[in-house]
Amino acid sequence: MTTEQRSERTRPGGQSGPAAPSRPMAPRGRRPDLAAAAGGVLLVAVAVLAGWMIENANGSLRVRWPPLLATWDPHLGPGTPAAVAVAAAVIAYGPALADRLPWRRLLLTGWAASLAWIFSLAMADGWHRGIARRLTTEHEYLRAIDRFDDIGAALRGFTDHIVIGPPGNWPTHVAGHPPGATLTFVGLDRAGLAGGAWAGVWCIVLGGSAAVAVLITLRALTDEGLARRAAPFLVLAPLAVWTGTSADGYFAAVAAWSVALLALAATRRTRFPAAAALGSGLLFGVTCYLSYGLTLIAVPLLAVLVLARTARPVPALLLGALVAPAAFTLAGFDWWEGYRQLVERYYQGAGGVRPYSYWIWANLACTTLAVGLGTVAGLRRAGAIAPAALRAVGRGSAAGAQRLAVLVLAALLALLVADLSGMSKAETERIWLPFTVWLLPAAALLPAGDRRGWLAAHAVVALLINHLLWTGW
Repeated sequence: MTTEQRSERTRPGGQSGPAAPSRPMAPRGRRPDLAAAAGGVLLVAVAVLAGWMIENANGSLRVRWPPLLATWDPHLGPGTPAAVAVAAAVIAYGPALADRLPWRRLLLTGWAASLAWIFSLAMADGWHRGIARRLTTEHEYLRAIDRFDDIGAALRGFTDHIVIGPPGNWPTHVAGHPPGATLTFVGLDRAGLAGGAWAGVWCIVLGGSAAVAVLITLRALTDEGLARRAAPFLVLAPLAVWTGTSADGYFAAVAAWSVALLALAATRRTRFPAAAALGSGLLFGVTCYLSYGLTLIAVPLLAVLVLARTARPVPALLLGALVAPAAFTLAGFDWWEGYRQLVERYYQGAGGVRPYSYWIWANLACTTLAVGLGTVAGLRRAGAIAPAALRAVGRGSAAGAQRLAVLVLAALLALLVADLSGMSKAETERIWLPFTVWLLPAAALLPAGDRRGWLAAHAVVALLINHLLWTGW
């Protein structure tokens, strides 16, 4: 069965007939793609040089290897050979396998390959340093688990310990997030999966599933051919460096599955669209209690409804989205008060020192490193077709590539809002994982013949960052 035959599915909005063509629709030519990638390299280089100058002058950036939160630490480890092997295999065989594997097998293979890439990169630092100890440092969630013996009391008093000053303030990451994040690890501990090793494996396994959620969304909203083109880039993404070392990879997966379930509900690509919409809402509500900034996932969710040209899932979506807020509020946690206290805590620490004038653009350099140059080139193509895509979406005649462009640009819009807020100064290579995972499909707009070259560029960036720097989280 050919890719075109496999793409014969129900269109978004319930229309029957063949899916839109999977071939890229952006202006042709490698030169603009290479120019966009060169612009990304230049942005990173300027951020590095300017960052060193600022940090050496007054230390206000509060990072040791700007723009990344990292230190110079050239090293190899037990995961190095595996990481190189995974990269080589995906580059050599990934595009062809993505084109011909049956869909369900592609999803499983993509998840397995994503996990292999994330685990091997993490294991380049060794088991203890790379995985087991990552979530046990003084700033992390596991340091606060003992204070949740009485969960009800902990939630009622959660906002009393966010700002620095009163005795017993929370560790940095606990204070910087709603309690849903910490409760995840409390739950693992109560289930007998205590310690940093189980917490690290949880975040990696769940984080790797985000690639599957994105593929399902692309197939539902665009077409199967484009989803298959995107698959190797979702697997071999440089952002895997941070997915394997922080809880934000887990947050990204929860958010991604919320979007995927809504895409299935909106396009009626499931037998139970109402249940899928309800599940999407439930996960979105949970997402908002994992990280305050992830309320911006509402932007991709809205894009799903616009692309599917339907509001049918909205009642079930909203019903599901109310469950987590209702539960936490009844338990005694006030989300808005928590956010207000967080803003004060943020400016008590590094956030009050780090210059907005640098991070407003250096954050985008971090994003460039996380998503890879192929994604940058793909975003250039998405931007080029955006005006026509928006008009076509409004008319209900958008092709698959046009719908993909709107989806990735919606994620980019959410990221830019987070950037402008001033509450994301530095560490965005990690914090923005729930947004950057949705930028990766832009690489599907690149010519098929160039895929291996761009994949190789992604792998090189990830391997260099992972083996030359200690990324900290």
